[in-house]
Amino acid sequence: MRLGIDLGGTKTEIIALADDGRELLRERVPTPRGDYAATVATIAGLVERAEAKLGAGGTASVGVGIPGAESLVTGLIKNANSTWLNGRPLRADLEAALSRPVRLANDANCFALSEATDGAASGAQVVFGVILGTGVGGGTVVKGEVLVGANAIAGEWGHTPMPGATEGRPCWCGRYDCIETYLSGPALAAEGGPRDEAALERYEARLARALASIVNLLDPDVIVLGGGVSNLERLYDRVPRLMREWVFSDHVATRIVKNRHGDSSGVRGAAWLWPKTQE
Repeated sequence: MRLGIDLGGTKTEIIALADDGRELLRERVPTPRGDYAATVATIAGLVERAEAKLGAGGTASVGVGIPGAESLVTGLIKNANSTWLNGRPLRADLEAALSRPVRLANDANCFALSEATDGAASGAQVVFGVILGTGVGGGTVVKGEVLVGANAIAGEWGHTPMPGATEGRPCWCGRYDCIETYLSGPALAAEGGPRDEAALERYEARLARALASIVNLLDPDVIVLGGGVSNLERLYDRVPRLMREWVFSDHVATRIVKNRHGDSSGVRGAAWLWPKTQE
């Protein structure tokens, strides 16, 4: 049995999955914002309760999706918008609390892994997962495994410059004209929202240019969209057609699809951080 935890800014959720992906248990509790020790205790408590209910007896694998990344140099959390995690040895503290190995991954990577394992991109060799929500993130899965990268930032598409942008929009990361400042849900709302046809057309053109850069670099089989903006059905018709202008190929086979698991993709992906072949 595998357990996945999605550590969000406002809620922390656990799921238990059987080998075939069936959901066995789910629980959601408030995240103790600003309190690192309580965050560790909350995750440990969720695991202990889940195992007690399912009779796992401390034997389940544990994966955790976080809104940041673990430094490959120090083992400390970095780049987390849940800022009380930054600079903390979260994995080591969880392993001590649970007396077992724990795997951590960025929440966008967990989303991509979920959709590549048994979601909208199941069976694809190379998958790029996109989060279009309050922020913008990305994750890459190659042959069923998350691509972490030399700096543990693979897939941080939201904090690369928007192609063609010259407005100098400030981003919370300290840089300007990040893709996130143009493609997040709040960015769309600030320009008029999805009911404003002109605003939506600008958004679609920007999304097409930004995704074309992913296709030119990574050439994925499937791009899966998640987050609140992914619910705009017209994106799946218009963006692939617009994208062709920017892709360096005479034919674009990459599919752009909506996620299958919705808000559950992150927590399911955390559970799949322990693949069957390594059990």
